[in-house]
Amino acid sequence: MKRIIASLGLAGSMAISAPVSAQEEVSDNVCMAIVYGDDEAPQCDENEIVVVARLPEGDRYRIPETLRFSDNPENEAWAKRVESLEMVGAFGTLSCSTAGAGGFTGCTQQLLEQAYGEKREGSNVRFSELIAAARADRMSEIDALAAEEQARVEQIEKEYIERLERERASEIPDGAEGELPAPQSATDG
Repeated sequence: MKRIIASLGLAGSMAISAPVSAQEEVSDNVCMAIVYGDDEAPQCDENEIVVVARLPEGDRYRIPETLRFSDNPENEAWAKRVESLEMVGAFGTLSCSTAGAGGFTGCTQQLLEQAYGEKREGSNVRFSELIAAARADRMSEIDALAAEEQARVEQIEKEYIERLERERASEIPDGAEGELPAPQSATDG
């Protein structure tokens, strides 16, 4: 009886170990790659199994979906951490809470902070940026136009001075030196 149990135990252990040894004998190499859009799959050796995951072109530079969302506290934004710290012990004077004496006194401050925050993030901020950009464009055009106008005025002045110098340098016609017309008075007219 002991021999039968021992032989069954030996046969059972061989049956269990047979698949494990079969898996260890297979030594195929696997070439895994992620391909985006219409890119070509990488070339692998004949002895390799090729596994290609084709993703859309829009996902090429995105964070993988498995890493996008996490409940891990290490992945919590610093703004949320600071906000949670601000709320710890927010009671009493200047807290805008119903707990503690003078809790209502902080409500005005909270409303002012909220209003200024909305003002910073509001659409008016965007309008002021657009107005400043338009003003800068206009000023750059004004500077160019002013420089052109200045050059034109300087050219006219230069021509005027040259004409005056030519007139001063030219000879006066004979007999016209002393005879200048008399100015008309207002009573002559």
